[in-house]
Amino acid sequence: MLLMLAQSSGTGGLVEVLVLLVLYFVPTIVAELRKHHNTLAIGAVNLFLGWTVIGWVAALVWALYRSQKTGS
Repeated sequence: MLLMLAQSSGTGGLVEVLVLLVLYFVPTIVAELRKHHNTLAIGAVNLFLGWTVIGWVAALVWALYRSQKTGS
């Protein structure tokens, strides 16, 4: 679907696809920026379940959730 959008609109469509991809991966980006210890798992949930919206929200909440510090 994203490729059809890009092909139908030329360069403007490509920009739209890139913006949609960035928005889709916001939970993964947030996890990476916050140096979350489960970034890879959050990215996997985002990739495979993000399209369900519930999966996207779950990944975002997980990315924003403060991880417990280990040690002292």
